[in-house]
Amino acid sequence: MRKLISFMHCSLDGFVAGPQGEMDWITVDEEIFDYAGQRINETDTALYGRVTYQMMESYWPHAAEQPGATRHDIEHSGWYKGVAKIVLSTSLQGKPPAHTTIISDHIGDNIKAIKQVPGRDILIFGSPTATHALMKHDLIDDYWLFINPIVLGEGIPLFPDHHQRRKLRLKTSQNFSSGVIALYYEGQCNP
Repeated sequence: MRKLISFMHCSLDGFVAGPQGEMDWITVDEEIFDYAGQRINETDTALYGRVTYQMMESYWPHAAEQPGATRHDIEHSGWYKGVAKIVLSTSLQGKPPAHTTIISDHIGDNIKAIKQVPGRDILIFGSPTATHALMKHDLIDDYWLFINPIVLGEGIPLFPDHHQRRKLRLKTSQNFSSGVIALYYEGQCNP
């Protein structure tokens, strides 16, 4: 069975965005891009909420063609164009682009079915609302967290009050020169 992995930046106090969804505090540099890119390239499916998907779709399909495109822009744009995309949304209308599936209802059943289809891991990029919906159904297997050296004090929490108890095991960690720490937690059976 495929794993569903949450791939998220968060503050030291556990927020994934500020109170208005702001993410200007997130540190991303070439060192982090290179590290994350290694893991991203091991997957064949990306899962997004509507807001994150629309942000990604507005940039990544053509990022490699822009003047001054970085190596990361070129590599990630190629990956993004070819990867299967799943979007959790009740408001997206019309025919989705190629390689894109929109799930608007029965999230638990639909994601469980997708996890049974042969393939590589599925990464949830950001998308706190979608992540919270998947947590309610206990569908997230692992967490890949990029802890940024900042205390926000308030905002959108990674683990909302309604999350279920889940035992995790630290699989890997990586310190970056920016002060960000990547932690990869693998899920274990719930007690």
